[in-house]
Amino acid sequence: MGHFTVTSDPFRIRDHVADFDSIVSEIIDRSDATRKRLPVKAGVPFGSGPNESLDIFFPDNLDRPVPVHIFIHGGYWRMFCKRDYSYVADTVTAAGAIAVVVDYALMPLVRMRTIVDQMRRAKAWVIENIAAHGGDPEKLTISGHSAGAHLATFLFNDASRPSGVCGALLLGGLYDLEPLRSSFLQNEVNFTDREVADFTPLTHAHDPSAEVVIAVGELETPPFLAQATEFAERLEDHGLTTSRIELSGTHHMSSVRDLGIAGTQGAELLTRLIRDHA
Repeated sequence: MGHFTVTSDPFRIRDHVADFDSIVSEIIDRSDATRKRLPVKAGVPFGSGPNESLDIFFPDNLDRPVPVHIFIHGGYWRMFCKRDYSYVADTVTAAGAIAVVVDYALMPLVRMRTIVDQMRRAKAWVIENIAAHGGDPEKLTISGHSAGAHLATFLFNDASRPSGVCGALLLGGLYDLEPLRSSFLQNEVNFTDREVADFTPLTHAHDPSAEVVIAVGELETPPFLAQATEFAERLEDHGLTTSRIELSGTHHMSSVRDLGIAGTQGAELLTRLIRDHA
């Protein structure tokens, strides 16, 4: 396998984002504020395994069933948790939808197969149970950032039957796992040949009824920009309505922060996705 020095690894986000730590602190603070401000049912189990729970945030008006949006956090499958990303619910609820922020077990304590299975079961739980919380399961959209965007693809990757996903916003995603085996991450999670073969979104077919927005920060490193283009082209080839959008002036961390900040390009994309499928 190839070898990158610390400074040349395009997947080591901290080396390319000078304000990495301050943005992480900001999003955690924003999430704390969101949990204090919005009505929430926290820690709802969707299974009995490790980290198998989700938080449900509610908009003001629940006099009729409202759209539902699931968000999956990133962190290269091995860090962060749902609490850190509560702030995304600010935009989702402002758009009139219920926000479901999901948790999952982290590598290397579990393998990729477990995490993908958890996300699929979380989606199944939402479709089966969200009506009891005021949501309309037939108006389901999803989003994810980085590893979360990768995981989100597995919620609509069965082309043989409807996925239940009307639309997806995939931000700063990883759609080809093979290059990561030559990055710093390999020492932390040790991707296997089987995991790369089974869980590279570029090799899957997807539900043609899902509308997909593939977004990437304009200032991302080359692999993120290239993979966004390649995956958008692949989805289009499979008949999905797909758009690829670069978020002006943003990098890997500022782009996801902006999902929860009204008036930013990222928040507007998320709002439009929800309202287009409401």
